[in-house]
Parts: sequence; structure tokens; C-alpha cells
Amino acid sequence: MAQDQSYSEMLGAWQRLLVALQANGGDLGHLEVPRAKLSGLFSKAVDITTQQAALKASKQESSQQIKAIAAEGRRLATLLRSGVKEHYGPKAEKLTEFGVQPFRGRKDKEPVAPGPEAPVGHQS
Repeated sequence: MAQDQSYSEMLGAWQRLLVALQANGGDLGHLEVPRAKLSGLFSKAVDITTQQAALKASKQESSQQIKAIAAEGRRLATLLRSGVKEHYGPKAEKLTEFGVQPFRGRKDKEPVAPGPEAPVGHQS
């Protein structure tokens, strides 16, 4: 198979070759064994690509389902965390057990240490 040839192009080429070999079977009897092998491989490849397409569709459907479940789950988890916060209070350390950060007040800003004052004028 050429590097730039897709599987569907390859299968189409195999199918055309098999049809031509079948039509000229009288002249090409010595190629019957490899023709039969290629025919079997062609059938398997078609079956597998059909199965692959079905699995791809199933995967897309599953992805949509998990996306919907995740959205609903996030909404419910947020609701439950809010309920826990309401029950224990916003400052309770018990909230950490539920993955909620308790309110611990604002941190005081560190005072800026005064730096050395720059000279205002030049001294000569």
C-alpha cells in the first residue's frame, strides 16, 4: 500500500483486482490460491472496518452521555458542598473533609519596608 493511499482506497483497489481476476479466471488459473487468500483478507478487512465504524459511533454516543452525566454531577456536587457549608458554617475546619476550604479570614498585607531614600539633589 502506498503511503498516501487510505484503507478505503486500498480496499477499492483490491475489489477491482479481485473482480478482474474472477472475470479472467480461465487464463489465470495458476493465481487461484493467492486470489482466494486476497479475497479472504478483503472480506475480513470489510468486516473489521464495518465494526470499527459501529464502535466509533458507539464511542461518540458514550462521550455525549458521560458529558451530560459530568455536568449533572458537577451541579449536584456544588449543591452538596454548599449544603455542607451551610450546615457546619463557613469557618468550620470540618469543611476540609468535604473538599471545601473554610473561610479563615483575609491575610494581612505585609507592610512594605521603607527602602533607603534616594538623594533629592546632587552634592558636589
